Amino acid sequence: MIYSIEGTLALKDDHFAVVETGGLGLKLFASRLTLEGLPAAGARMRLFCHLHVREDALDLFGFTTEAELVFFEMLISVSGVGPRSALAILDTGPLEELSAAIKENRPDLLTRAPGIGRKTAERVIVELRNKVQAAKSEATVAKMETDSDLLEALASLGYRRDEARAALAKVGTEIEGTEARLRAALAMLSNKRK
Repeated sequence: MIYSIEGTLALKDDHFAVVETGGLGLKLFASRLTLEGLPAAGARMRLFCHLHVREDALDLFGFTTEAELVFFEMLISVSGVGPRSALAILDTGPLEELSAAIKENRPDLLTRAPGIGRKTAERVIVELRNKVQAAKSEATVAKMETDSDLLEALASLGYRRDEARAALAKVGTEIEGTEARLRAALAMLSNKRK
């Protein structure tokens, strides 16, 4: 089993990265959040890996932390959740938010991932509720709900969802309240466009 890969980042695409190591170029599928955190092409890097074996393919999935890898492997252990669906779930937010949504029995927060319906989200919650750790899960879920509303507001103002989501992720947890978080996100977005 391949546990991690260290090498030079050769290419970064929307859904995968290519890491060159030992004369090989390995294609690793990854979440959007993982890909955004990678350095520029040509830089040395390390990714933790999961090798998914199917009859017609060997797919390699990459993660920046062991915690992401463990969470991914828990997700794919749930009946009906494949690797692509697990990546879609990982794209919806940081691990602490996903763990909090599972702990607080909130399938509506997991169905934000494309291709994840209510039944699948409920199955994830039932099977993983006792396996995930989530400190202050109620406060985290409240922040997720606020950020969801803010994402819709920013999208209605003409910002792309991915850039709005990235701006909201950068707003510090010390900034609380809908108006304060919206102002902070708008300030980041307006500075980015200048």
